[in-house]
Amino acid sequence: MKNQIKTLACLAIVALITSCGSTNRLTMGVTEPAIVHLPSDVKRVGIINRSLPSKGNNALDKIDKILSAEGLNLDKKGAEAAISSLSSELSVIKNFEEIKILKDIEEVKKGLAVLPATLSWDLVERLCEENEVDVIFSLAFYDTDTKADYKIITMKLPNSFGIDVDVPAQEVTLATNVVSGWRIYDPQIKEVVDERLFNKNMTFRGKGINPMKAIEAVAGRNETVQEYSRNVGIAYAKRLIPRTRRIARDYFVRGTDNFKIAQRRAQAGDWDGAAELWKQELTNPDEKIAGRAHYNMAISNEINGDLDKAVQFASKSYTDYRTNIALDYVNVLKYRLRQNRVLDQQLSR
Repeated sequence: MKNQIKTLACLAIVALITSCGSTNRLTMGVTEPAIVHLPSDVKRVGIINRSLPSKGNNALDKIDKILSAEGLNLDKKGAEAAISSLSSELSVIKNFEEIKILKDIEEVKKGLAVLPATLSWDLVERLCEENEVDVIFSLAFYDTDTKADYKIITMKLPNSFGIDVDVPAQEVTLATNVVSGWRIYDPQIKEVVDERLFNKNMTFRGKGINPMKAIEAVAGRNETVQEYSRNVGIAYAKRLIPRTRRIARDYFVRGTDNFKIAQRRAQAGDWDGAAELWKQELTNPDEKIAGRAHYNMAISNEINGDLDKAVQFASKSYTDYRTNIALDYVNVLKYRLRQNRVLDQQLSR
């Protein structure tokens, strides 16, 4: 029985290797639409900070700071860093006429470490009208929750004779979780066009002869949190620009000598030369070979940016020659066509 299982396993592995051996993989860069799209008539942007504690939340905010052993200004400075970098990045990546950071608006303050309810559209419209902006970017909340853990250790300190000796000490570990939530309000269509959460866990360690000295030894914590917050602001702004990523495709390299030669041409970067050989196999009397040739021509046309023709070749590979993997490829290509239409709209603003 064991021998039969081993034999079946070996056959399965051989089958897998054989099936994989008929194709080769390529990667290419593609440009996809921005995650967030704002209409072309959006010219002026307002940014608000809802993470500031309102009067009703001051007590809870102070208790939270004591319990989590965090600095009194860590949340405030982190939120300000995030908003400042968002404003700076928006001015670089988009052609807005004006970007305003709206301050001292008591109605928008929240101060809790949760995503608050959305602002009323009456308030959003009033903010836009009073500040002459078209949309509102909101830092809906920002919180740094810190938990401290202490343990007894020994550390070397010089005695009165200048000799290092082991003395009792404490080591503190500060586990800081930085979380923020963002929204974009478009009053023209009365929609929250984007909502995004960012979450980051950071660990800091220090040691000293007492707990306070140990905490003081955790140098650079505030700056690390602020640097991360600046990066969050930049990352949120970049949701408004198209993205470039690499995608993988498998093409056939087995069937006839033309496929083998085409593989070498493709590996050398001569995709047009490979396509010349695949074209010669489109009318091959062997349906399997013809189907592979049509599939590879779809790959070639995608590489050259002609997605409509790629869909035609991939569809025929599946419908006329029963190349099973071609059906999934047709759907992938149709999705890319839809994405490209959205991208064209974004780039034309």
